[in-house]
Amino acid sequence: MKIRMTPIALALLACASGAGASENFGNLFRDGKPILDLRYRYEHVDQDNALNNANAQTLRTRVGFQSGKWYGLSALIEADNVSRIGDASYNSTRNGQGDYSVVADPDGSEVNQALLRYDHALGNAVLGRQRINLDNQRFIGGVAWRQNEQTYDGVLGQLKPLDGLTLTYAYIDNINSIFGPGDNRFDTAANPANIEGHSHLLNAQYVVMPELTATAYQYRLGLDNLALGSQSSQTTGVRLNGAIAGLSYALEYAQQKDYADNPLELDSDYYLGELGYTLKGIALKAGYEVLGGDAGPGNRAFQTPLATKHAFQGWADIFLLTPADGVEDAYLGFTAPLLGGSLAAWYHDFSAEQGSSQYGDEIDVSYAHTIPGVKGLVGLVKYASYDADEFSVDTDKFWAQAQYSF
Repeated sequence: MKIRMTPIALALLACASGAGASENFGNLFRDGKPILDLRYRYEHVDQDNALNNANAQTLRTRVGFQSGKWYGLSALIEADNVSRIGDASYNSTRNGQGDYSVVADPDGSEVNQALLRYDHALGNAVLGRQRINLDNQRFIGGVAWRQNEQTYDGVLGQLKPLDGLTLTYAYIDNINSIFGPGDNRFDTAANPANIEGHSHLLNAQYVVMPELTATAYQYRLGLDNLALGSQSSQTTGVRLNGAIAGLSYALEYAQQKDYADNPLELDSDYYLGELGYTLKGIALKAGYEVLGGDAGPGNRAFQTPLATKHAFQGWADIFLLTPADGVEDAYLGFTAPLLGGSLAAWYHDFSAEQGSSQYGDEIDVSYAHTIPGVKGLVGLVKYASYDADEFSVDTDKFWAQAQYSF
């Protein structure tokens, strides 16, 4: 595991340890709690191309310990193991099974989080390998859907000088991607296990009132060894969201420029408009999201390399890399309680942001329910069907999952 100590991190740690020593040091252990999380998943992928259908069974085992607090200091250690069950009839991106469709859940063990945290009435600081989810995870997230979560090596600080105002800064020098762990001959620049570079995340959020939250951000991503087009970038944007008497909304705009050593000259835009309404537990939502394209040489479209992408633009994951002509996504869906569980269904219509291409459409459906008799055990079935028109191929995916959390 590679976790570097920056000067900023050392200063934050020194401030934290400067507190008095009268509080009981044993609180760190007495108030701590073990972490145990088991997630079994079956994933089936059927694509209208020459690849064989994928059938993957995997088990993720997560163990760790969250300490208690001593003068605001706490620690967390957490390790993951992903193991294949049965035949390797799928392409994990690391098992050499290139004749099958991809299920990006490689085998292996890795430290998922290892951090020190300091909490204060005016904010907090975190040093080490950590989970970072900012706003709705459209730009910075943990990709928790995949068996190997994406975590970040660096330092994060939050300052809360006023009620409702949160200022966040993070410096990241390594990203542990979903394709890890590393040291594998199939590790490529298209899907590295570790994304190296120097990134700075700035986020300012102010809850003006329950009906309005305003967020401004700038994410400077230096991703040195990620070679999927226009990945190193500077994204600057603003987001407004809130809820009024059951009606919710979100409006967002961002602009993306090139950053660090990106050889491409970037200049693309992001737009989002979303409306929702909740009545008697049924939540309806409609939205229109645009990731701008650029017709110049190379793929200079708006990219979101560190996002939790599975939560956006359909569960079939067709648009993990934004096409050069960009993407327009018009979507409609709902979540509703059903027989003690939760039902969700979504429809997406995809087209190019530049030009007149109609990419295709997608239907997504899921149902989650606790499993009786075992506290902490939840079952999930999920289905995604992408109907291709002028982009990619017809793709159907099905998941069956059981997850136990202690």
